[in-house]
Amino acid sequence: MTADWDDLRTVLHVVRGGSLAAAGASLGVNYTTVARRVARAEAALDLILFERLADGYRPTEAGLRLAEYASGMEERELDMMRQLQGRDQRLSGRLILTAPQLMIGPFIAPVIERFVAAHPKVDVTLKANNELADLTRREADIAIRISSSPGDTLTGLRMAAQETASFAAPIWAERMATGPEAQVDWIIYEQYAQVPKAAQARFPNSRVVLTCNDMAAMIGAAVAGLGVVRMPMFLGRHTPALVQVPALEPQSYMDIWLVGHPDVWPSAKVKAFRDMLVPEFRTRRGEFVA
Repeated sequence: MTADWDDLRTVLHVVRGGSLAAAGASLGVNYTTVARRVARAEAALDLILFERLADGYRPTEAGLRLAEYASGMEERELDMMRQLQGRDQRLSGRLILTAPQLMIGPFIAPVIERFVAAHPKVDVTLKANNELADLTRREADIAIRISSSPGDTLTGLRMAAQETASFAAPIWAERMATGPEAQVDWIIYEQYAQVPKAAQARFPNSRVVLTCNDMAAMIGAAVAGLGVVRMPMFLGRHTPALVQVPALEPQSYMDIWLVGHPDVWPSAKVKAFRDMLVPEFRTRRGEFVA
């Protein structure tokens, strides 16, 4: 009994994702391709791997065992590919970078411009994403992360410390200059959902007027004059329509790191990009703190 590796991997992703649609999304293929591969694996192995139910595919015991075996194969393949990539000394081919969206324009794009000029045979792919890419599974080669540490399984360089402060449209600076009795409206990130205690103590008439789940939306609302936002220093300083207001003193925030998998870290492309990016951040580290 033999089956194609793509078919076995598809079985694994159906079990892992819980549906044909989820498997298709993770594999980058459509629903019908997933169903065809599953059927082909069952025919090649002469086994029923999934029960076809009204609400989707349910793995049989054989399907679960096969998925467990395929998972081990996938891990070994990923390990091999990372190690080969780490030994690659060519300055050509694809380099995948992931970074927080709001950091790209002022800090990362200028480095990419210089990098592609110096290494025109390298194809840079930038994933602008605040979610953490899985570097073990090669979702990216290197990542810029805002974090307390690079993590136990990754190699990292701390590029800059950060602080946060309060920023708003100039009209709010004028209102707050009248004294602590001024009413101060706040735009709050949904994970916190209340005015910072230090700001409430300084301006007792503070209130929340908007709760958001996205910093770009909060910046837009602040530029429109809706209220005050607590944000990293670099964001406030790189938004010309905002000024720092005295609602909060600058406070420590998570650091900025460049991280990668230890297997991939030595590759020529990663090293060349790292050698440009890290000095850029360290030279400009004053933009991240008061």
